[in-house]
Amino acid sequence: MAIVKPFKALRPAVQYAKDVAALPYDVYDREEAKAYVKDKPLSFLNIDRPETQFDDNHDMYGDDVYDKANEMLIEEEERGIFVQDEKPYYYLYELTMGDHTQTGIVALSAVDDYLNDVCKKHELTVAKKEADRIHHVDTTSAQTGPIFLTYRSQKSIKEVVKKVKTDTPLYDFISDDGIHHRVWIVSDEQDISMLEENFNQVPYTYIADGHHRAASAVKVALKRREEHPDYQGNEEFNYFLSVLFPDDELAILDYNRVVKDLNGLTDEAFLRKVGEKFDIKSLPKKDKPKKKGEITMYLDEVWYKLKVKKDVLKAKAASPVDSLDVAILQDELLAPILGIGDPRTDQRIKFVGGIRGIDELVKDVEKTKNAGVAFAMYPTSITELLNVADAHLLMPPKSTWFEPKLRSGLFIHKIER
Repeated sequence: MAIVKPFKALRPAVQYAKDVAALPYDVYDREEAKAYVKDKPLSFLNIDRPETQFDDNHDMYGDDVYDKANEMLIEEEERGIFVQDEKPYYYLYELTMGDHTQTGIVALSAVDDYLNDVCKKHELTVAKKEADRIHHVDTTSAQTGPIFLTYRSQKSIKEVVKKVKTDTPLYDFISDDGIHHRVWIVSDEQDISMLEENFNQVPYTYIADGHHRAASAVKVALKRREEHPDYQGNEEFNYFLSVLFPDDELAILDYNRVVKDLNGLTDEAFLRKVGEKFDIKSLPKKDKPKKKGEITMYLDEVWYKLKVKKDVLKAKAASPVDSLDVAILQDELLAPILGIGDPRTDQRIKFVGGIRGIDELVKDVEKTKNAGVAFAMYPTSITELLNVADAHLLMPPKSTWFEPKLRSGLFIHKIER
C-alpha cells in the first residue's frame, strides 16, 4: 500500500504566493525562461532555471549555476519570501481552468514505493534531463517541483477534502494564464490521521506527469543513503514531493505531432501508403478527431480524417500499449512511412501540446513551406494510462498532456545534506 505522509513545507508567505508561483521548469527553453524572469524577480523560475542569472553563453549546467540556485533560495528564505511550517501538514491544492476543477493533496511519497513499483510509471526518462534535476536537488537539498501523481478515487479521501475546503484558503489567486489556484492547510489532527490512514488503503499511485523529477529525487535519495549508511528510513531524503489527484478529476488533452518532411515521398505516394492502414477522407475544414481510433491530418493545406482500419485495430486490441492511438500512429505510419524510428531523439518530429490548439499545427507545417505533415490526436484517457502502468509497460513518448499545470515554488521539501 502507498505511503503518503504529511510534511513541513517551505512555502511563500501569503503576500508573495502569486508572484512566486511558476510554471514547471521544462515548459520553457533557455531563451524563453530568461525573457520571462526579466521583470519577475520573485518568480520561482529564477531558482528553477538558475542559468537565467548568467550570460547567454555561460554553461547552463556548470556547478556555479546550481550554486546560484541554492544561494537564491537561502537568501529568499532569509528575507521572509518563504516561511517554514513548524509542524507536518497535508495541503490541498485546487486548480480551476475554465469549468474544470481538480483538487490534489500535497504530501510526501516514499522513495521505496517508487523503487518497489507501488508508485507506477508509464514513460521512459532521458539521462540528460535527469542529470540536470539531480544536480539541482542535490545542490539545494530541496525538492522544488512537485511530482503530479494520481490514484484511483477513494470516497473517504474525498470526504476529508470536502470538509477542509469549507475553511478559508491560505492562498487564493489567478495566475497570468487564467488558472485559479487555491491552497488549504490540513491542520486538524483528525483530518491528518484520516488522510494518512486512507492512503494506506490505496494500493498504487501513478506518475501522471513529472517522470524526470521523480527519477531525479529518487537518485538523490539513493546517493544520500550511500553517504549516510546508518540511515533509518525516516529521513526526509527518503521521500519526494508530490501532489496526488483522484483519477476521476483529471483532464488529459491531446498531444499532437508535426513531421518536417515526407521522407522523400510525394503527397500522392504518401497518401497511398497511409491508405494501406487507415481509411482516408478529406475534410472541408480543420477539425479535431471525435473519438478513439480517429486522427486528423494536415497535409499541403488540406485536412484529412484518418480512421484506423478494423483489421489493424483487431490485431492490436489485446495490448494496452499497442492499442493506444499514439502507438498506432507511431507503429503504422511514423516509423514505416516517415522513417521516425525513435521519436525521443529524431529531430524531424515535433510534439505540440493540445493546449496550443490545432492552429499551431498549421503554423508549424507552414514553417516547413508545406513540405511537412501534422497529426491531431484524440486524447489518451486516464483509464488507458492506468492500464499501461498496471501492465508494467511504457507508453510512447509524449502520449499525454495534462492541464492545468502545477506551479513550482508553492511547496518546497527540504532534505538533509
